[in-house]
Amino acid sequence: MKKYVFAISGASGSIIGIRVLKELIKHSEVHLLISSQSFSIIKDETGIDWTIKKNSKFIPTKSGQNSKLIEDKIRKYFKTDRLFFHNETQMEAPISSGSFKTDGMLVVPCSMKTLSGIANSYANNLIERAADVTIKEGRTLLLSPREMPFSAIHLENMLKLARIGVKIAPPVPGFYHKPKKIDDIIDFLAGKILDSIGIEHEIFKRWG
Repeated sequence: MKKYVFAISGASGSIIGIRVLKELIKHSEVHLLISSQSFSIIKDETGIDWTIKKNSKFIPTKSGQNSKLIEDKIRKYFKTDRLFFHNETQMEAPISSGSFKTDGMLVVPCSMKTLSGIANSYANNLIERAADVTIKEGRTLLLSPREMPFSAIHLENMLKLARIGVKIAPPVPGFYHKPKKIDDIIDFLAGKILDSIGIEHEIFKRWG
């Protein structure tokens, strides 16, 4: 079974990441990272609440102590035991080391802040550190930058990464499959991302 690191960073479009993740865990063991800003975005855009409450109060998502509770909640949502959640502050996690072998990493969606951190090897949190490890070990790294329009700085960071082999896959929809609802567009975007890392799927109708 293949093993991937999968991150959802703080940008609009988390629904695409969740769709990719749903398909990815059918085939693979997945080590999941969600930035602290992403939990509220996920709830706003999808209605999915993976935060933890105690006595009607939210436990901060940056707190490492709630990682297991969040993991249990996400595993229940996807109905799988092949998913492992790591808090972005847990720099001691196995995925922070190159000796922890994986088949690659995806960041869907990828915020411009995360893109910059990866492009400049800043490694300020576990998402950026895991991506840095993926690059230095020569493994597949895919980023799905979610912004529009891109500034020259954004484009320069993407070009810098693309030149060293990082796959840049912005969520640009196609319409030749004649989508009838939003889910059809989401499936197309997720499918194209999965194509980019060689994961077989049948979630959208192909050309021809």
